[in-house]
Amino acid sequence: MDITKKGAALKAAAAGRFDELPIHNPSIECASRERIRAIQLARLIDQVEWTYGHVSWYRERMDEMGVKPSDIKTLDDVRKLPFTDKAVLRDTFPYGLFAVPLDEVVELHASSGTTGKPIVVGYNKEDMDLWADCIMRLVQMAGVVPSDRVQMAFGYGMFTGGFGLHYGLQRLGCMMIPAGSGNTERQIQMIQDYGSTVFVSTPSYALHVCEVGEKMGFDWEKSTLRVGLFGGEPCTPALKAEIERRMHIVCTDNYGLTEVMGPGVSGECLAERDMQHIAEDHFLWEVVDPETDEPVAEGEMGELILTPLGKHAIPVLRYRTHDLTRVVTEPCACGRTTARMQKVRSRSDDMLIIRGTNVFPSQVEDVLSGIAGVTPHYRIVVDNETGLDRMTVHVELRPEAFSDSFEEMDAFRRHIEEKLKGVLLVGSKVKLVEPGGIERSVGKMKHVEDRRVK
Repeated sequence: MDITKKGAALKAAAAGRFDELPIHNPSIECASRERIRAIQLARLIDQVEWTYGHVSWYRERMDEMGVKPSDIKTLDDVRKLPFTDKAVLRDTFPYGLFAVPLDEVVELHASSGTTGKPIVVGYNKEDMDLWADCIMRLVQMAGVVPSDRVQMAFGYGMFTGGFGLHYGLQRLGCMMIPAGSGNTERQIQMIQDYGSTVFVSTPSYALHVCEVGEKMGFDWEKSTLRVGLFGGEPCTPALKAEIERRMHIVCTDNYGLTEVMGPGVSGECLAERDMQHIAEDHFLWEVVDPETDEPVAEGEMGELILTPLGKHAIPVLRYRTHDLTRVVTEPCACGRTTARMQKVRSRSDDMLIIRGTNVFPSQVEDVLSGIAGVTPHYRIVVDNETGLDRMTVHVELRPEAFSDSFEEMDAFRRHIEEKLKGVLLVGSKVKLVEPGGIERSVGKMKHVEDRRVK
């Protein structure tokens, strides 16, 4: 893809001149490790004192553990604090963890869970300013500039993604086009009518928009779009490459969680396409072994733990994300010195155990991405109707991979099964699906359906 024709920032990135790319806050994003850690420590001390003084749940847990705010003297002392997880936010629903009076809360968001009880988070004015600052950083890392016209294809309900990105992009100076989710043909028409230059959605929905546009005869190479901002679900390298090739845009991922703020925890720069810069002055990160809770060495894989720094309406200490990643702190080619986390592909709680073998959906994605003739769309169905765990992988084919020969199709199916078994170390059945046969989603794509009777 030739990105040199689609914006000065992308031209600079294509030429490797990363020092010419805009940096939102160089005094923080390019600071020394010593300065970054000093900022984190000062803010951690303030955050723990605020949380202990204003949230009874944390005060009671810390008292049980024999910990006082004055015990936090170094960043390593964060390990003295209690963990927080989704269960805590559900058990204290709706306002049990709030640290400010409700008349100071200017916005409320929520995400629903499998229990039916949602997770509720709130923001005061200072929290909203912090959130916007994080968004402005990550979108500029992606090459977005104030003159961009941003088409928002996230939903605008209680989900944090749409509003969080909207506020930050608007504060940067972008024109916001609140398209909302769904109505794909209308999304394409809006790109044409309004000259949209940035498209915000999940990566799976962006590919769906691309496919629908191709069927309509839309020429993506001639479109005004130049940047895709993706979030809400993992994006494999193969999926990103396909979207970039077919839509002729540059795509970056961003990461965040409703429980700690929303999007804006980290974002991908144009110099390093597999890592994401963490907004370290706003989030203290840890990476721990998910089984022992002990910290792992820098650069090793583990569970990401986040403590927001400076979040007042609903402060959260040591939130267990269950996302598996690794973090490095060496400076990036883009000039930033903030720590970088590898893009999250797996979660400690999305692991499937099939006949005693651990299987992650990301492993299936990696295998399929290396097989010519299949699309990035797939679905894993697990059942135990026969008494034993059985996994079926529904694999969508590209039109050119179809054959009228049953023997050829059966051989292709068996080839995929062998590839999967070689990586997963457990047998699975593959079902080939015609193009478009895997249902598309305007939100997060659901790849796993577990039908097992417990």
